[in-house]
Amino acid sequence: MRVCYTDLDIVFSLNGFSIHALNIIFERFTRALPAHSHGSGCYEIHYIPSGRGSLQADGVFYEITPNALFVTGPHVEHAQAPELRDPMEEYCVYLKIIPPSSAHGPEPSGVTEAFCRVPFWFGQDTQGVGGLMRRLFEELSQKSMGYQEQVRLLLSQLIIALARSYDKRRPSPTAFSPKNISDAKSVIIEEYFLYEYQDLSLQELSRRLGLSPRQTQRLLTEYYGKSFQQKKAEARMSAAALLLSDPARSITSIAEALGYSSVEHFSSAFRGYYGVSPRTYRQTRG
Repeated sequence: MRVCYTDLDIVFSLNGFSIHALNIIFERFTRALPAHSHGSGCYEIHYIPSGRGSLQADGVFYEITPNALFVTGPHVEHAQAPELRDPMEEYCVYLKIIPPSSAHGPEPSGVTEAFCRVPFWFGQDTQGVGGLMRRLFEELSQKSMGYQEQVRLLLSQLIIALARSYDKRRPSPTAFSPKNISDAKSVIIEEYFLYEYQDLSLQELSRRLGLSPRQTQRLLTEYYGKSFQQKKAEARMSAAALLLSDPARSITSIAEALGYSSVEHFSSAFRGYYGVSPRTYRQTRG
């Protein structure tokens, strides 16, 4: 059995490197592969889901067993042979990796550089490579909407998984930058109304946004088309309707949970919003 994707133009980038997937193959070995090597910038990722065999790489023999994972990079001479009684199956991805030009930026770093730095590696899959390989072939076979993007993402994850396999303790040389307050305003607003509806305050929301109350009102109108009081009523009344669906909760306890000073105040606000009393609302949805 052999499934082969060799005529697809799969190109993506990772850490500034340009990566071309030239061969993506699954096969059950019935014959030996003689010694061969890859050219500069070329790497093969091999994953063995089942079966047994042997690998010779640069004169060293390795026993291949289920869940074996190995990478053969540039100029590493290697040969493979199946065990006849239990021939191995193999997923294989052949990549051509082109580093960014140093003339256009700093020296490359990150996960792709870590992957390329190791020309040969042999071990067991501890990073979920088997699952990634199966997903990769499913995407290429089914061609569902967006499969091209999924294929590129899966190939990127393969490189990350291998780089982590080489050195599990190595921390990332980069990190996410702190979020910019101007980009996070909508998250701050939505989480405030979502989680703190019991005690909503225009002054407190303004403080969290780093704006004046007037600027906050303008921002709410711009983002949601509603004033602070409208958003406050919306948050509280939405929570009220949800709490009223629980027959074990009294209307008095719901009023307290929502931050109302009295059950009468809550009932008046609820009636003004929904047009019926909390008790009637609960009965009609009981």
